[in-house]
Amino acid sequence: MGDAARVLPPGMSESHFERALAAFEAIVSAPNVCRGGAALELYLDPFMPAANPRAFAPSAALLPANVDEIRAILRVANEMRVPLWTVSTGRNFAYGGAAPRLSGSVVLDLQRMNRILHVDERLAYALVEPGVSYFDLYAHLRDGGYRLWVDPPAAGWGSVIGNSLERGFGTTPYGDHASTQCGMEIVLANGDLVRTGMGAIDTGTAWQLYRPGYGPAFDALFTQSNYGVVTKMGVWLMPAPQAYLLGEVQVPNEADLAALVDTLRVLQLDGTIRNHAAIEGAIRRAAGIALRTRWFDGAGPMPEPVVSAMQRDLGIGRWNLHFGLYGAPEVIDAERRVVERAFAAVPGARVTATRYVTGDKRSDEHNDKPYDEPQGGADRNLAGIPTMSAFRMLDWLGGQGAHVDFSPLCPADGRDAMRQYMLVKTRAAEYGFDYYGGFTAAGRHLHHVFAVIFARERRADAERAGDLLRALMSDARAAGYGVYRSHLLYMDFAAAQYSFNDGALLRLAETLKDALDPQGVLSPGKQGVWPAVWRHERGYT
Repeated sequence: MGDAARVLPPGMSESHFERALAAFEAIVSAPNVCRGGAALELYLDPFMPAANPRAFAPSAALLPANVDEIRAILRVANEMRVPLWTVSTGRNFAYGGAAPRLSGSVVLDLQRMNRILHVDERLAYALVEPGVSYFDLYAHLRDGGYRLWVDPPAAGWGSVIGNSLERGFGTTPYGDHASTQCGMEIVLANGDLVRTGMGAIDTGTAWQLYRPGYGPAFDALFTQSNYGVVTKMGVWLMPAPQAYLLGEVQVPNEADLAALVDTLRVLQLDGTIRNHAAIEGAIRRAAGIALRTRWFDGAGPMPEPVVSAMQRDLGIGRWNLHFGLYGAPEVIDAERRVVERAFAAVPGARVTATRYVTGDKRSDEHNDKPYDEPQGGADRNLAGIPTMSAFRMLDWLGGQGAHVDFSPLCPADGRDAMRQYMLVKTRAAEYGFDYYGGFTAAGRHLHHVFAVIFARERRADAERAGDLLRALMSDARAAGYGVYRSHLLYMDFAAAQYSFNDGALLRLAETLKDALDPQGVLSPGKQGVWPAVWRHERGYT
């Protein structure tokens, strides 16, 4: 993206923008201002689900090194009316990556702020900056000899702060990342520096231990929002268990999803299974093993007989549930018996499991694997080890793959799970896509994530993927479901689905936005929340 192709903030002249860039450069230094060329290409959405891959293009990017630089950047942005788009590392692929919702925004990239500021093994927490990835934190804990686990999402290269703020999740008992966050430091749009909860005490000792503090609690206000720039965050870590068991339940038939979900819900709500358990569809499981052409090289979705043959070939279920048990070996043994007894009531279910011992080197009659690490990507995540196995999906069609995700919430009820699955599968087939998806169960609700996979260079397929996303959102809303996050392309459309009392929730969000950010400089349009000065840019696509 050379200078000739530069996209400016809406309504801004080249000369005014150049003066703003000069002011930013004086703050962060020239090497940390990305003006164009190949470096700025990194801030485009690599998986853009539209005919135009530059639909959300930035005008520049800034890489500050500390809080003082962020505050100075915000002072200039307010004075010169420059919209910023904040990212931690910009790797939220499938939802837009580092690209800004408002084309022409300047990306505020926090990847240089990558310090792990403190780890407390006794109280099991860490304090990190936005540029710290799950790989970084895992390596720090391992190299420091801490007996603590991280809870990694599907792709370990993501930011700990960024994933938590987007309400991402993993699969250990600490899988709800927004709930295991405790204590933030935030720069508001006016440059004011705030610490939430117990961090508001200058000499406080419990900032990462008790989230609410005194008076109104604000941490949740900064998740999936554009109200401030989070520069530090506490994250609770899981004490390494004495042992853990990684199990899988396979069921052979499509309709078995209902019984699988209903059985799992009971085990999660009574505390037997305490982790976020992942349910993979057959195609999602197969994509981590081989290319689609091994079984089918035709156009459109794989026919049902081919999917069944693929299951037999790989020895997998139509649905494959991954769960974990954690704690003392004798407790795990008892819980395992409860789990096996529960799933024995599901016709055709097959349960397998391996127990790993972390506290000593002894093996026993239970086939323990002392100190061995699980090898599969899903199993490694269940054991607190970040991986990049989720990106194996991009090989499914061969060539340079891309994907965008449809992510509705679903009650943890077998009937709802089947209803939502069939809704998604049927509509995906109409648009020519396989059902590549599954559910992550958290007791009372399921995260349903369906990935639309396409070849990156085939822009017609990318556009069709985007059209499918919109159709699925409409279908889900008509059935009473809503997405918990969405791609940039449909943030406004997704927000409009939450329409109770003529959109009262969005009005509240924008009232807060106008109060906290009257110049509208922070991430305009994020999650459909637009400041008054940019509200005319809203579009439902």
